[in-house]
Amino acid sequence: MSTSTIQWPHWRRAVVTGGAGFVGSHLCERLLDLGVRVDCVDNLCTGAEANVAHLADHPGFRFHRADVSSPEWTRDLRGPYDLMLHFACPASPADYLRLPLQTLDVGSAGTRNALAVAHRDGARFLLASTSEVYGDPLVHPQREDYWGNVNPVGPRSVYDESKRFAEALVTAHAGAEGTDAGIVRLFNVYGPRMRAHDGRAVPTFICQALAGESLTVAGDGLQTRSLCFVEDTVEGVLRVAASRSVRPVNIGGTDEVCVREIAERIIALTGSRSSLRFVERPVDDPARRRPDTTLARELLGWEAHIPWQDGIKRTIAYFEGSGARGPRDDD
Repeated sequence: MSTSTIQWPHWRRAVVTGGAGFVGSHLCERLLDLGVRVDCVDNLCTGAEANVAHLADHPGFRFHRADVSSPEWTRDLRGPYDLMLHFACPASPADYLRLPLQTLDVGSAGTRNALAVAHRDGARFLLASTSEVYGDPLVHPQREDYWGNVNPVGPRSVYDESKRFAEALVTAHAGAEGTDAGIVRLFNVYGPRMRAHDGRAVPTFICQALAGESLTVAGDGLQTRSLCFVEDTVEGVLRVAASRSVRPVNIGGTDEVCVREIAERIIALTGSRSSLRFVERPVDDPARRRPDTTLARELLGWEAHIPWQDGIKRTIAYFEGSGARGPRDDD
């Protein structure tokens, strides 16, 4: 099933929380292309209006600066809505370590507020969860029925447990209130509109390479990731939204690559003379990461199509065009 043949639901109006963020802004753009009117909600603690500035004059787009963890934001959302995509959350280590309480709030109170709007209007609700719910996995690749290996009091716990609680809340709301709700677990999304120094490997390596600096590789660099270009990710997210699935669904690339190889490829693609500099590996940093995407393939006809090397080229071009500075790079 290709993107040209899929029959999308007749969504008229949607809310995207965290819509001025990296993935959220691409979702806003794609929904508008599908003819859906979009209300983008973001408090800009990690997002940037620059990410949606090109949408500002679109007649179907409205931006609301608000904190979804506070119930007041729902008063400006008049609806009715057909779709609620809950993507608000600091998602990079630099952000959630800087904003630990806000990260926990948006996974708990923010998720409950968003669910209330969806339930009010009978909208389809989709939670953006993460591969981090699997922790440092003891099962490989990671299937949706794996419960994970997570440290609940470690430095990464504010993000991991925020998402795990949000998943439990969505599941309970669907069972107790009958809300049409689903969960998507995203793996290692990358692409244009990432912030330059948000602590994630791809933008950090690209900006270091373009600046001629050493690329800081954690540990021995042999830990693996499964990169998924944002264009493929958005397609997968919307297919989960269009389904009636209440089960978590993995969306991610299946080409498992070590962090060191990513760094070396970025040096080659940028033509940089940078070298690798090995630094201490963060606490609870996952050793291996690769999704089992059987469910997405069989249920939704989805799989990632853009090879990670090609996606890296497109991401490098973005950072070259923005002077190696992503939006809100000073945060």
